[in-house]
Amino acid sequence: MRSRFVWFAFGAAVAALILLGVYHIPAVKYQLEWRLDAAAGILRSWLHPGDTLPTPEGAKWAIIATVSPVHQPEVTKALEISPTPNPTPTPLPASVNLSSPTWEKQDWNNCGPATLSLALRFYGWEGDQFEISDLLKPDRGDRNVNIEELVYFVRTRAGWLGAEYRVGGTLETLKRFIAVGYPVIVEKGYIIESEGPDAGWAGHYLLFTGYDDERMVFIAQDSFKGPDEVVSYEVVEQGWRAFNYVYLVIFPVQKAEAVKTLFGPDIDLDVNRSRALEKAQSMIDSDPEDVFAWFNLGTNLLYFERYGEAAQAYDNALALGLPWRFTRYQFGPYISYFNQGRFEDVINLADATLYRTNKAEESMLWRGWARYRLGDLHGAIEDFRAALVVNPNYLDAQYALDFLGVGR
Repeated sequence: MRSRFVWFAFGAAVAALILLGVYHIPAVKYQLEWRLDAAAGILRSWLHPGDTLPTPEGAKWAIIATVSPVHQPEVTKALEISPTPNPTPTPLPASVNLSSPTWEKQDWNNCGPATLSLALRFYGWEGDQFEISDLLKPDRGDRNVNIEELVYFVRTRAGWLGAEYRVGGTLETLKRFIAVGYPVIVEKGYIIESEGPDAGWAGHYLLFTGYDDERMVFIAQDSFKGPDEVVSYEVVEQGWRAFNYVYLVIFPVQKAEAVKTLFGPDIDLDVNRSRALEKAQSMIDSDPEDVFAWFNLGTNLLYFERYGEAAQAYDNALALGLPWRFTRYQFGPYISYFNQGRFEDVINLADATLYRTNKAEESMLWRGWARYRLGDLHGAIEDFRAALVVNPNYLDAQYALDFLGVGR
C-alpha cells in the first residue's frame, strides 16, 4: 500500500514538473497566463464579494460646506511667471473627423498602452502597444497604467513629440483640441455588463479623433471595441467625472507654443488644479452624495498638499461607496491617510484592493510605507520587493528599498 502511495506521489510530482515546464514555453504561457489570472480574480470575487471598497475605521463623515480656494496671490504670481493668452474665441466647427490611426486590439489589461499606441501612430510612430507595456507594465496581470506613465513614455521614448495632461476638462476643451488637429486621450469609467463577479464599474482609456455636434457624439478609437466608435457626449460626461475629467494631448514639439495657447490658463498646473477644485466643490454643492465629486475634491486638495481636508473628502467618498476597482487606478487616499498618520487605514484599504487586484504595485508600495511607519520593517521590505516583481521598472519601489538600505 505504501509502495503505491510513493509511486503515486512520484508520478504526481513528475507530472507537475512537466506541466510547469510546458507552461513556461513562451507561446503556451502567453495563451494561459491571462486565463489563469482571470480565473483567480473570479475566485477571489466569489470568496470576497462586494461592490464597494470598505470604509476605513478611522473615517468620519466630514461636513465640508465650502473648501477655500487656493490663495489668489499665488495663482496670480504663477500666471505672471508664465503668461499664456486665453484660447482665441473662434467658433468651433460643428463637426470634425481626423484621420484614424491604424487600429490594434488591446492585449489583456492593456488599454493604456494600446490607446497610447493609437495616439502615437496618428503622428507616424511605428511601434505597438507591447513596446509601451514592456516599459510601463511588464507583467500582463498588472491592470493599470497611470496617465503620468503615458506621459513619461512619450517624453522619454518619442522625443519628437510633446505630451501634456490636465484635469477638470470639459467637452468644449476636447473639441477645441480636436478642431485644430490634435486627438485627445481621456480616462473614463464604464460599467461591465456581466452576470459574473467581474461585473460593475471599471476604468478605460479612449482616444477621441472627432466629434459631431448634430449627433452629440465623439468619434473614439477604442482599443477594446474597435476603431471609429461613436460615444455620446452624455456617456463621456458621466464616465469622465470618475477620473477628475483628466485629458492628455500629444503634439509635435515644434507646436508647443500653439498648444499652450489652446490650454489657456490651464497650462499653469496650479491654476488648473485650482479650477478643478472649484469644479468638484460645485458638483458637491449640487449633489452632496456625488461619490466621484468627493473623490475629485480629495484629489485636487491633495495636489496642494492639504492632506487633512483631502483625507476628509476621501472619507466621504468611501462612506458613500466607491467601486471596488477604484484604488486600482487612483491612489490619493493612501497618500493623504499616510500623511495624516492613519497608517492602519492605509493598510486596510490596500489589503482590500490587493485581495481582488493582486498585482497592484502602487497599493503594495503604500502598504509598505505604512508598515514601515508602524515598525514592521520586514513587512515593508516584503511589500516593496513584491511591487518590483510586478513592475521591475517601478522607481518608487526601488527608492523605498534604497531608503531602507536593502536590495531587491
